[in-house]
Amino acid sequence: MCYLVRGFVRAFDEIVGFLSKVRSLVDLNQIELMVNILVKARREGRKVLVVGAGRSGLVGRAFALRLMHLGFNVYVYGETIVPAIGDGDVVVVISGSGETASSVLAAETAKRVGARVIAVTSRINSKLARLADHVVVVPGRTKLARESDYFVRQLVGEHEPLSPLGTLFEIAAFVVLDCVVVELMMRLGVSEEEVYSRHANIE
Repeated sequence: MCYLVRGFVRAFDEIVGFLSKVRSLVDLNQIELMVNILVKARREGRKVLVVGAGRSGLVGRAFALRLMHLGFNVYVYGETIVPAIGDGDVVVVISGSGETASSVLAAETAKRVGARVIAVTSRINSKLARLADHVVVVPGRTKLARESDYFVRQLVGEHEPLSPLGTLFEIAAFVVLDCVVVELMMRLGVSEEEVYSRHANIE
């Protein structure tokens, strides 16, 4: 087996092994409250803005797409068609570190205009988490963990993680948010046929 394939298999096993533990590490009470906030927003016709930078932003886009399929009035931060957000609207901010400047700024602004902020992050003591009205902690190594991880690994003789920077958080957040979507479908009584009816037909 060539070196590249060995690397692939080890990385795959590391990621899948981590995901198998995520369910037991996620607080279902946090998920319940997030779902309740989103259900209320949907029923009241409130706007939902999804925020994320870099790869967390890609996770956010996927989540926003699914919310659109469920009939939410949803937007993605940074797009030109984002309307004004105001009192009673919901802003979902995804950041593994909870320290990304643009995400923290978006949360601060949302709070000032009366929106409810949900933070999806790995760090409960981060700036973002402290700002948020509600926090969903998704486990996963983030980009800020690299330096401190290095010294710990040297002490215990562990190898360099094969999933770089925030990969574990991003993959875990994607899975967790997709499971939130399934729960929303059940709570709102949205069928897969209804989801499909909102799927893009100009592609």
